[in-house]
Amino acid sequence: MSLKNSSPDPVVKAAVLAQALPYMRRYAGRTLVVKYGGHAMSDAAAEDSFARDVVLLRQVGINPIIVHGGGPQIAQMLKRLGIETTSVDGLRVTDRETMEVVEMVLAGTINKQIVSAINAEGGCAIGLSGKDGGLIEARKLVLTRVEGGMKTEMDLGFVGEPQRIAADVLDIFKQSDIIPVIAPIGIGAHGETYNINADSVAGAVAGAVKATRLLLLTDVSGVLDADQKLVSELTAATARRLIAEGVINGGMIPKIETCLHAIENGVEAAVIVDGRVPHAILLELFTEGGVGTLIRAG
Repeated sequence: MSLKNSSPDPVVKAAVLAQALPYMRRYAGRTLVVKYGGHAMSDAAAEDSFARDVVLLRQVGINPIIVHGGGPQIAQMLKRLGIETTSVDGLRVTDRETMEVVEMVLAGTINKQIVSAINAEGGCAIGLSGKDGGLIEARKLVLTRVEGGMKTEMDLGFVGEPQRIAADVLDIFKQSDIIPVIAPIGIGAHGETYNINADSVAGAVAGAVKATRLLLLTDVSGVLDADQKLVSELTAATARRLIAEGVINGGMIPKIETCLHAIENGVEAAVIVDGRVPHAILLELFTEGGVGTLIRAG
């Protein structure tokens, strides 16, 4: 079954829906956490498609929780404001001035843009950051490097990592038709505001609510093998082996580690999928074999 080339013919639409129904029943009443990446949401048409898909999930009885990123948008705003920043191992060094911009872009512009898009498609979304209801308690992330046998700790400023997710806050939305949209901003023990990697937040949220699926929407098709072909499914053990062999490398490693951490904390399975593909969520959930790389325990 494919939703990519759906026809306006009502007979064909009915046939497509009939094929999708078993998959819809499988996820009915379940919670899905979807990480919507900064690169994946750079196209207006793709954003509208994403919003429609999220609304459909809620309409068929699935509970979606959205966690969004915004790295490219933050970089653009910092450039406009003439604020120079550096990155270490893909993490933006975040001083107090930069943190103000990060929060403005993530919890303000991007979060409300996604909320508005979902509401425009007939859904009922509400925007949150980790500060709301103490949703994301965070601690300072300290990057450790070992060079020449010497261990060095690097201070990244207000960069954090999730310490605790208040799952009870999200349970409130599960009992309603409201779709929570979460900006990856955390709050520290002393009220500090932390910039957190959106993948890490999505994985932590998925584990806290014991989601059936964690979907990481990004700008690549999924995990590729040594011949650069998409791997449709992996066990956790195989994923670790491919990392050790260097087949999985670069920016894909932290995504895999997020998936593995989520699975270890009770998530049934995690998926890395290309969010630029129209209806990527529906294709992954409601078609045989999906369109990304699914990772299970084992």
